[in-house]
Amino acid sequence: MAENGIFTTQDGSHSIQSDQYGVSYHSKYGAIQESRHVFLSAGLFPKLVSQEQVRVLEIGLGTGLNALLTRLEGEQRQQAIHYTALEAYPLTLEQASLLNYPQILGIEHDLFLDLHACEWAQPHLLSSSFQFTKLQQRFEELDFNAAFDVVYFDAFAPTAQPELWEPVVLEKVVRAMAPGSIFVTYCAKGAVKRALKSLGLDVEALQGPPGKREMTRARKPESY
Repeated sequence: MAENGIFTTQDGSHSIQSDQYGVSYHSKYGAIQESRHVFLSAGLFPKLVSQEQVRVLEIGLGTGLNALLTRLEGEQRQQAIHYTALEAYPLTLEQASLLNYPQILGIEHDLFLDLHACEWAQPHLLSSSFQFTKLQQRFEELDFNAAFDVVYFDAFAPTAQPELWEPVVLEKVVRAMAPGSIFVTYCAKGAVKRALKSLGLDVEALQGPPGKREMTRARKPESY
């Protein structure tokens, strides 16, 4: 592994190993395919089918891969996506510039680097269909009410940052979700699913991405 922590996953796309937490930002079995499977296919796509405009909240901007794939999907479909991402410890622009997602996806590098270069805490209309806002804050500081249609919960694993998966944090996330919204995460731990159920969500286990047996999707009832 290189000194900057970047390594190549099995689908050819990069991930980063966090020295601070001892875990990687994406699956070693394939960063892009994991993001597409967990967050887009299970979370975003059902809403793009049923809504003209979708509001996405990402808990953990990380490398920006989920945001990039979501941007490309909205632009391809010409559907409006308003994307808000929280990140307490962002990558530097230099780190982001080393990631190979633009090459793998066959896109202009700026489509990716825009996400890392733009100013914090300001909405940016990066294209006619993609509005992007990033907030440099801890997940525990989340303070929205019924504002989002999809939540990508992409915090580091409970083994690395257990405090981010506690009911006190998940309750803030659920409060930020609009009735009928979808919560998706790669995590399938029983304690997390039980916490989501206790907060009133309808929880289901879905087939996980390569290398992982299950993932979790939860919906906030329309009558919530």
